[in-house]
Amino acid sequence: MAATPENPAPATPRRKVSRHRGEGQWAVGHFTPLNGNEQFKKDDDGLNVRTRIETVYSKRGFDSIDPNDLRGRMRWWGLYTQRKQGLDGTKTGVLEPEELDDEFFMLRVRIDGGRLTTEQLRVIGEISQEFARGTADITDRQNVQYHWIRIEDVPEIWNRLEAVGLSTTEACGDTPRVILGSPVAGIAEDEIIDGTPAIDEIYRRIVGNKDFSNLPRKFKSAVSGSPLLDVAHEINDIAFVGVHHPEHGPGFDVWVGGGLSTNPKLGVRLGTWVSLDEVPDVYEGVISIFRDYGYRRLRNRARLKFLVADWGPEKFRQVLEDEYLKRELTDGPAPAQPAGQWRDHVGVHKQKDGRFYVGFAPRVGRVDGATLTKIAEIAEAHGSGRLRTTAEQKMIVLDIEEAQVESIVSALEALDLRVTPSPFRRGTMACTGIEFCKLAIVETKARGASLIDELERRIPEFDEPITININGCPNACARIQVADIGLKGQLVLDDDGNRVEGYQVHLGGALGLEAGFGRKVRGLKVTAAELPDYVERVLTRFQEQREDGERFATWAARASEEALS
Repeated sequence: MAATPENPAPATPRRKVSRHRGEGQWAVGHFTPLNGNEQFKKDDDGLNVRTRIETVYSKRGFDSIDPNDLRGRMRWWGLYTQRKQGLDGTKTGVLEPEELDDEFFMLRVRIDGGRLTTEQLRVIGEISQEFARGTADITDRQNVQYHWIRIEDVPEIWNRLEAVGLSTTEACGDTPRVILGSPVAGIAEDEIIDGTPAIDEIYRRIVGNKDFSNLPRKFKSAVSGSPLLDVAHEINDIAFVGVHHPEHGPGFDVWVGGGLSTNPKLGVRLGTWVSLDEVPDVYEGVISIFRDYGYRRLRNRARLKFLVADWGPEKFRQVLEDEYLKRELTDGPAPAQPAGQWRDHVGVHKQKDGRFYVGFAPRVGRVDGATLTKIAEIAEAHGSGRLRTTAEQKMIVLDIEEAQVESIVSALEALDLRVTPSPFRRGTMACTGIEFCKLAIVETKARGASLIDELERRIPEFDEPITININGCPNACARIQVADIGLKGQLVLDDDGNRVEGYQVHLGGALGLEAGFGRKVRGLKVTAAELPDYVERVLTRFQEQREDGERFATWAARASEEALS
């Protein structure tokens, strides 16, 4: 019988009602810190930790560092504690932070737009050899990362970097990270527009500015006028992509809300065209929206992609125009699809001034300080003072006269830096992995390098573009969801029931051409020992079953689970 005032329903236990305190959005009045990260940022701006590093920690040593600085604010200056040696993947997420921390640091050097002089590269190499045990990895965000850095050496490293115009400012932390740029900006024959002036102005306004040094989480950005779409614009918080407007000429299409990790989302277009001069204003408006409206309550929802998903691009654009820019933006066209799958600029290519640039591929971004110093020497000996890093863990030497091309190619290849690499060398990417990363579960860099060797030996005739991305944990620093073959590190059971290093497999992801996330075959996991056999098997089936001109991602989307297993 239904409850009425005369016949009330039987009493039920009273539930405790908790007051929802919102999502921690400053713009709607939620200023009370709702987690430990927000509290330490409110207590002291991360940029302020530099003074303590220089005057206290570097003089008194690792044990003097305040925990909130050690695992929080020091990231604002590019410093993360690295993983203690000898701890396998079973310890990740189990041990307390102080048990995982080694007394050494990863230090990230930000290289906005990927632009380097030979003098800067030489200094990077010298620092690596003197202070970082030779380590110096090229990342998929155009940076260079050192390991084995002692806190005592950090001020001297900063002095040397800053003397040649380099910085670690906000290379990590809840900050505006490095601004990706086309590595051939200003020199490519087919460039739509050179975004370099916009990158420089954004850096001048934003980086190190305390108006933007306390964001809900990291903020990733990219600016490229290349028709190759060479900065992975689909997975940045904000990206500016070169387009031709039928009335206004060359400018940029604006994308927001991309990102991977455990909740991957592709960026969406705002449908606007902005001129080169407008790019910094729009960037500042978008990062301000993130600062003011971003979700700070839960760290796993504190990226811009969640706000964009909830609002949609129409509301996001309206708020940007009404509250931040105070004007309407011009409607504009979408970028054209890139002509090919490779976006890394590897090989020999003609510049618009008649000279050439030469792109080369290290193994999974792993180099060392001595090699970087030699690259600088080679570039200078062949008439170049400029280099670039790419968003694919590659490097480019610019401004080579035609008569010098053959010689520089030979010199680079002699260092095992391939200008004409196999598809496996060219397309395999790996994150830092368990060697140094406290979040990792499995090895990545060495395994990626050995996988390249095995595939080159086993299927040397394979000549299709293929991307194989290896990640040590679910956080997708190596973009596993958008690779042809994405490998997410985890512990798996081998045939004898032992827990061993292995990977969950994602197949058929892509950026640029029909961008989308890879397919997961139910139960498909491979042990590290099985990995070469598995990749050989699936690539051989692709060769046997593909239609004329069919890309791996297209085949993987239609292939049977049996073919993919």
